[in-house]
Amino acid sequence: MVILSSCAPILQIPKLAYTNSRLFNFVTPFSTTGLPLHSYTRPKACLFVSKASGGQNLKTQNVEVEVDYDDEEDEDEIGFSARGGFRGRGEERDYDRDPEFAEILGSCLDNPEKAQSKMEERLRRKRNKILHTKTGSGLPMKVTFNKFEFSNSYIWFEFYNTPLEKDISLLCDTIRSWHIVGRLGGCNSMNMQLSQSPLDKRPSYDAIQGANVTPTTFYNIGDLEIQDNLARIWVDVGTSEPLLLDVLINALTQISSDYVGIKQVTFGGSEFENWKENLTSEDTGCFVHKI
Repeated sequence: MVILSSCAPILQIPKLAYTNSRLFNFVTPFSTTGLPLHSYTRPKACLFVSKASGGQNLKTQNVEVEVDYDDEEDEDEIGFSARGGFRGRGEERDYDRDPEFAEILGSCLDNPEKAQSKMEERLRRKRNKILHTKTGSGLPMKVTFNKFEFSNSYIWFEFYNTPLEKDISLLCDTIRSWHIVGRLGGCNSMNMQLSQSPLDKRPSYDAIQGANVTPTTFYNIGDLEIQDNLARIWVDVGTSEPLLLDVLINALTQISSDYVGIKQVTFGGSEFENWKENLTSEDTGCFVHKI
């Protein structure tokens, strides 16, 4: 006769992966053995084997088998495992088990100065992974206007070097976002209640005033054309809204400083530098990018 019993309240025993590490403990019949339970111990499955001889003398053996769970089999798609609980996704680092960061957090209340010094030292050692070298230009971007009309004009760009594909993608995303915000009326200088309110008072917004302001919009925009280190884009802003131009200039200034150097930006004019009309071949360095 074989009697199976579980030593731990396990609702569902997964597939057991037996390793070379097994523990067999033979005790006298009907004796009990107390085992301390720790959260870090490996689960064990116990088998009580009873064997009756011809004289009906019942002998019992208590066999304890140490079990290793296969985390890869027990862990489901979102990161649950049988023994570790929620572990997060595989590609994410486990920052909860960073002893250095845990020490900094543990001392921030008792000794803030010590925690600050340790954090500064950590940033100095890992600054190469946190800070990225700027690839733009240290020279300020020049901005000029040449008979600019809000309803029908070109915006010209001159780069220090021929922009790379990633630089063109960044510029296209910036102009596209600028057009969307402007088309939705986000750049309306007639409704700047928060920016014009005093800094020493609690901000407040008058919804009725904001609803009665004359709306602004961005009517139309063309494609970004590139020839070597020159680029242009046609715009029809519609309403005369200088704030819309300020927003674009601020974004281009940051792009020129951090990513790709822009020598100058010119608003208006039908001709610019060495730009050649009716040049469409990519072999000559001419490209057109949709906005």
